[in-house]
Amino acid sequence: MTKAPTHEWFKSSYSGGSGTECVEAAFVQPGVLVRDSKAPERPYLVMSAGPWGSFLAGVQRPEDF
Repeated sequence: MTKAPTHEWFKSSYSGGSGTECVEAAFVQPGVLVRDSKAPERPYLVMSAGPWGSFLAGVQRPEDF
């Protein structure tokens, strides 16, 4: 049996740190993995670099509105 690869997951620097974070990401070749930080054992999304960049470009902090 082959062990599944581990990834270096990280949370946004905008996360509160009080257990309210809900998204973690891990860079992989050729894109990024995205998962719910409160349920890391559940499935994650796999995004290529292009859609990930588009997602980041479209995200704004509430105080930026």
